[in-house]
Amino acid sequence: MKILVAGKGGVGKTTISALLSFLLSKKGNNVLALDTDSVPNLAQSLGIPYEEAEKIIPLSKNEELAKERTGASPGEGWGVLFSLTPKVDDLANKYGIKINKNLKLVVVGSIDKSKEGCLCPSIALARAFLMHVFLSKKDIIVVDSEAGAEVFGRGLAEKFNVMLCVSEPSLKSMQISKKLIEMGMELNISNILLIINKVEDILRAANIYKKVFSENIPYRIVRYDTSLIRLEDEGKGINKLPQDSPFYKDVENICKKIISLKKMSKASSI
Repeated sequence: MKILVAGKGGVGKTTISALLSFLLSKKGNNVLALDTDSVPNLAQSLGIPYEEAEKIIPLSKNEELAKERTGASPGEGWGVLFSLTPKVDDLANKYGIKINKNLKLVVVGSIDKSKEGCLCPSIALARAFLMHVFLSKKDIIVVDSEAGAEVFGRGLAEKFNVMLCVSEPSLKSMQISKKLIEMGMELNISNILLIINKVEDILRAANIYKKVFSENIPYRIVRYDTSLIRLEDEGKGINKLPQDSPFYKDVENICKKIISLKKMSKASSI
């Protein structure tokens, strides 16, 4: 199962991606988390200390790797990372960071604007992972995507069968999410779920949803949780979040939904 976590900047995509990946792995699934954001910080959210996370070289900035796999260094032309050969099946093991026995993180990242100037090589690398690397049918891939609509124009989004579109409980944020969801529908992503995050007033969030979404787009509420602020201040990862916290419980419900979709997908393929 390939899960795309999308949304505009600042809505909480990374935090939700981190906890969802952690919970799925706790339930015995092999999970590969990909950080394809231009400001990658999924590592810290997964509990890697700041000092260690800062030392991680994203694949898209690893010039030695790019030269080894493409025959040219980044910055020499638009085709550099697009010309990756199928020999990418070792990258997850070689550059993946083990979070626990079932969860591994690969930081794809973005590129220097002084070179290519967009996220194209990163998205190409992530697409290569999806097409060539991911091993067995039991694997789950969770991608923390670039903010906004960038991911939909880079040949990546159509490879997913689940899209979680994260929104804040505001009219403007949900209107943006509606556009992203429409893009996902155009790409025939089979399962799309709106995640309304940072909710303090559930009734208000539901009323805004009704104003924006005339279609029957399924959604889940994730409540505002001060525990997340405390964790961030202490430099701790999402794995230290109390299991009785509102955020943990709400994302756990989303996790259960994902697992049910996975079971249905497996049954339909028999």
